[in-house]
Amino acid sequence: MSGRCFVVTGASSGLGEHFSRTLAAEGHRVVMLARRSEVLARIAQDIAAAGGTAESIAVDVADAGSVQSAFERIDGKIDVLVNNAGVSVETFALDTSPEDLDRVIDTNLKGVFLVAQAAARRMQQTGGGAIVNVASILGLRVASGLAAYAASKAAVMQLTRSLALEWARRGIRVNTLCPGYIETPLNREFFATEAGQRLIKRIPQGRLGRMADLDEPLRLLCSDHATYITGTALAVDGGHLVSGL
Repeated sequence: MSGRCFVVTGASSGLGEHFSRTLAAEGHRVVMLARRSEVLARIAQDIAAAGGTAESIAVDVADAGSVQSAFERIDGKIDVLVNNAGVSVETFALDTSPEDLDRVIDTNLKGVFLVAQAAARRMQQTGGGAIVNVASILGLRVASGLAAYAASKAAVMQLTRSLALEWARRGIRVNTLCPGYIETPLNREFFATEAGQRLIKRIPQGRLGRMADLDEPLRLLCSDHATYITGTALAVDGGHLVSGL
């Protein structure tokens, strides 16, 4: 699967940065999209220093003009889109402001749609491609204090099914990757707390996921070995979704 062009959104931190570094190390050309241009440039330099190929383009995924401009700067064929950009607001529903709701929906749903649309317009001209929308197991289950986030991720899963249906005959596969609780630099401190440890105990495998646990599932959804898989949601959660009540 080496030598392809991957576009990764939300690439300046967390899963997006991890996916970008991993894919570049495997010999792919990676185009990294995010709002923080300085951080993206540093990551691209690190990848180049390690012998990989990476480009960085600043973009606001919730802004149609910004998305269009970003894709106009991407040369050549786009093989795979990893539609990863997302935000979360941890507030109870009664305390969630309209501004917070707009920010979550604009990034997590509108942004996913706009970027997928821009990628598909390019892919249909070059024989197709694969789109992986990164959602969450919170699109299938719920947790307190995350109503806006859970609703946005559930919407991404339904959007994925709709796009898969519409674009199947254009040679474009669209699937959803649904991580469970994955340890990242941003949440590591929380999971070391008593509350975090209680949450971990509810995971059937008894541990947090590692970012590397998502690598093989992502490879599968992007691979030519998965050409008959579209419109599906792949949960990677240590059994969290099937945990007992």
